[in-house]
This record gives sequence, C-alpha cells and structure tokens, in this order.
Amino acid sequence: MTDLEWMHIITGCEDDELLTLLLDTAEAELLNFTNRTTLPEGLTLCKRKWALIAFNRRGMEGETSRSEGGISSAFAEIPADIHGQVVGYRLARVAGKTFEAGENNADEAVG
Repeated sequence: MTDLEWMHIITGCEDDELLTLLLDTAEAELLNFTNRTTLPEGLTLCKRKWALIAFNRRGMEGETSRSEGGISSAFAEIPADIHGQVVGYRLARVAGKTFEAGENNADEAVG
C-alpha cells in the first residue's frame, strides 16, 4: 500500500494534491530532523503519522495550545511517539558535515 492510499483510507479525503503535499512536508521534516538525504524504510510509518497529524491540525497552524469549554490541549512540534521512534535514525553533524552510508556501504559526506 502506498503512502497516498494509506492517507485516503485513514482520512477519507480524496484530495490527492493535499494529501501528497502533507506527505511530502512530513518527509522533508523527518529528513531535516534526522540530518539525512533519503528516508530510511523504518521511518515510513512516522512519515504517515506526521502527515495525518498535519491533516488533523489544518486551521490550527501556529498554535501551541488551545482551551475551549474548560478543556485545554497543548501541541508538541514533534509528537512524543514519533520523536521516540525518529531519534534513533538521527545522524550527528561533525564539523558541519553529516556522514550517511552510501549505496555500497561506504561513508559519504552529506551537506
């Protein structure tokens, strides 16, 4: 099942352009956070979850908390469940460079 098909099923939304934009943005955020150039297979579910959260937060961009009818909600930049999974894929930057295994397992400098 593709990411887009997953989003269609979970959200019930048929707007391919919106869902693709949310998935692309989630992937860009994950790549930025992990200092990687390609998304590891193990982060596919995190990408989908992040896109789903963005879908559900439409109209609340920029809010860090909300209170309505005596119910308060706080929003994290990266939800704790996603952060816990993603942090293990994060690459360290050394002297402004990030080293990521290449296709033939040789380390190559990135960025």
